[in-house]
Amino acid sequence: MPTIEREVIICNKLGLHARAATKLVVLASEFDAKITIIQGEKQASATSVLGLLMLETGMGKTVQLLATGPDAQTALDAICQLINAKFDEDS
Repeated sequence: MPTIEREVIICNKLGLHARAATKLVVLASEFDAKITIIQGEKQASATSVLGLLMLETGMGKTVQLLATGPDAQTALDAICQLINAKFDEDS
């Protein structure tokens, strides 16, 4: 099964903090896809809050999303939409 790749910029003020990471994990868990998020030398599963926090992703950082599985395309669309919506936070 092919891997789909996307790059997206984290644009919310607090970056990928606990609440944002939790939202991402809940969303990623809805899909039948293995999703990995990469920033620099670090990578984490999109279904691991702790893993996402270990990426230490701040505002303005570019992350790479990799997805495989039946829902890979739909999952990446949804995750990119969440990130671009600043995780539905006010700032």
